[in-house]
Amino acid sequence: MNGGRAGIPTMADIYRARATIAGAVRRTPLAHSPSLSTLAGSPVYLKLEHHQITGAFKLRGATNAVTRLDDGQRRNGIVGASTGNHGRALAHAATQAGIRCVVCMSRLVPRNKVEAIERLGAEIRIVGESQDDAQAEVERLVGAEGMTMLPPFDHPDVIAGQGTLGLEIVEDMPEVETVLVPLSGGGLIGGIALAMKTIDPRVRIVGITMERGAAMYASLEAGRPVAVKEVATLADSLGGGIGLDNRYTFQLVRDLVDEVLLVDEEQIAAGIGHAYREESEIIEGAAAVGISALKSRLLRDTGVTVAVLSGRYIDMNAHADIVCGQNRNQRE
Repeated sequence: MNGGRAGIPTMADIYRARATIAGAVRRTPLAHSPSLSTLAGSPVYLKLEHHQITGAFKLRGATNAVTRLDDGQRRNGIVGASTGNHGRALAHAATQAGIRCVVCMSRLVPRNKVEAIERLGAEIRIVGESQDDAQAEVERLVGAEGMTMLPPFDHPDVIAGQGTLGLEIVEDMPEVETVLVPLSGGGLIGGIALAMKTIDPRVRIVGITMERGAAMYASLEAGRPVAVKEVATLADSLGGGIGLDNRYTFQLVRDLVDEVLLVDEEQIAAGIGHAYREESEIIEGAAAVGISALKSRLLRDTGVTVAVLSGRYIDMNAHADIVCGQNRNQRE
């Protein structure tokens, strides 16, 4: 792999990833949003990545990484830490490849996400109160059983796989000017930014993350990877640290992302509600942050805009509470 496993991935790696995962992942639609276009005063489109086979973008990177394992790695199986979507992607990719998969998660991960991964055949380990605690169990299994760790974001093959989403956006909407991307560990936005800015450096890449426990935001502010306390949030898929020994995504986000914005819990809930009422889409909190930023008017002069809706897994009772609560407030 050019740029390889020891270095930042390249555009050639993203094109190679697209060829590798073709047929195993879905090319997701790009849909015009009349309601958000009116609100923003410019055309807004939604990249419906929550329509992906496993319900989130993570399948791209996981499939690329699993496909590139050697025979010894396949025999010993794979392991990773996850807040839900990465674990589901690993489980699906491993099942397709016929290899063992263990997913480690903290107790903060919603039960619906744990059960979804179990149904795909992965072994589940619930450890501690944070993504860092789950990661410690991953490292124990690597040492004790020789398993191969496939992290959720800080891995060249994972980043290259996520970058294929950026290729789709620029191919389907060549005139795009601004892309709004949920920001957590940086694998998604790093891959998208690498792909799109290589093709058109003028494209503006904006990361959106939650106010509560935003590790990449704090790390960018500090100028280096830092640890933050992980707390409960509607955008639970954006939780977790970026790793103090982060090798790839911190650099990509620092160098290629134009701006990072924060949204609070009320704004995230408003994004979820808008997606349901106006777009007929059920999305999780992490996927709603681009809509949240547009609704809160945190962005100006965006031009032709694409907001990435990254995943659909939200507890449906919580979703109903959000939507029904907003409906009651509107009636009152």
